[in-house]
Amino acid sequence: MKVAIMQPYFLPYIGYWQLMSYVDAFVIYDDIEYTKKSWINRNRYLLNDKAETFTLSLKKDSDYLDVCKRQLSDSFDEDKEKIIRRLESAYRRAPFFIEGSAILADIFGSEERNLFRFIYQSIELIHARLGMTSKLIISSTLGISKQLKAQERVIATCKSLGAADYINPIGGLNLYDKSEFGSAGINLHFQKVRAINYSQFIASFIPNLSIIDMIMFCGAEKIRDEFMGMDLC
Repeated sequence: MKVAIMQPYFLPYIGYWQLMSYVDAFVIYDDIEYTKKSWINRNRYLLNDKAETFTLSLKKDSDYLDVCKRQLSDSFDEDKEKIIRRLESAYRRAPFFIEGSAILADIFGSEERNLFRFIYQSIELIHARLGMTSKLIISSTLGISKQLKAQERVIATCKSLGAADYINPIGGLNLYDKSEFGSAGINLHFQKVRAINYSQFIASFIPNLSIIDMIMFCGAEKIRDEFMGMDLC
């Protein structure tokens, strides 16, 4: 079994989905501390030929709460309408605008106000739209001790799932030791995201925007058929 583990990100870039499509089980952390200025509740989109940020507004709370204990703001009903209008205005001329706006409507139509569950529902929805078969697993359901940190927790999670291979984004190359994984009977690999270009409104391509950008310009079918390949090292 091939396993990957990631934080919950809202409408993340294509590399997140490439990793998800490659593995058999994709574990999403819910019992980790929320991190300010991370990509957990924000992402980037294309506006007037530049990358701009949209953010899910949160209730003010302790900076040390886990993601699963954070809540969307009391003003979220108004805030989400602003996000939808911004995204729809930005992509109105995109070739797959109807498909993309329908996905946005489904995501923001959720009545969920818990941050993790709201994000998880959006991941489930796009996972289905892209025709993925990998199993989505919430980390807290595995009963792995939160006292385990970094590599120890990853190895324990992989062992609990009977993983033969663990795949991590290339950014973690210096965080993990292949020999430690090997001692646990697990092969450690790193994901190399292929350079991806597609037609946007502008001549100079802006990479690594939210998956919504790709859906608006390419459509879910093309993403599934042409952009899901990845390399390992």
